[in-house]
Amino acid sequence: MTVSRLTAAQLHEVVHELADLLADTVNGGASVGFLAPLGHAAAVAWWRERADAVLAGCHAVWAAHVDGRLLGTVALAFPDKPNSRHRAELVKLMVHRDGRGRGVGRTLLATAETEAAAAGITLLHLDTETGSPAESLYLSAGWTRIGEIPDYAAAPSGGLRPTTIFYKRPGVPADGG
Repeated sequence: MTVSRLTAAQLHEVVHELADLLADTVNGGASVGFLAPLGHAAAVAWWRERADAVLAGCHAVWAAHVDGRLLGTVALAFPDKPNSRHRAELVKLMVHRDGRGRGVGRTLLATAETEAAAAGITLLHLDTETGSPAESLYLSAGWTRIGEIPDYAAAPSGGLRPTTIFYKRPGVPADGG
């Protein structure tokens, strides 16, 4: 597996692969902010907007390739306010259904955490659908569960679902020492 940070230009080069990944993730039932069915054109448009955010320095995106195929991504979203430059939101951790169970998600998560710490980020936060496989991943990776918000977002199928909020201090062992 190869994980690399994408520049805006590289993101444009692989935008159709990224769109396939996003559509597969949403159409497979993962709650990442979209409703199913998600078409390819809409997914391409969304990723092109992310390229603008990468170029502006508001987003960092990593892609995981396995045997030459793009099977996962993760991103960090950086706040634009002066009092919050120490933190980032972990967003859009996605693994293609063909890549699940192969450590892709865990590798992407560890990469984002390591890169955040190297960039001076001292606090990460995220939200994820309560009861999802992603929630189990974050718990097993040492993230701290803050709580749950009912009816936070619609699942890809349209029904309202709760979300769980997590945080982690990158570079700090889970026991705080």
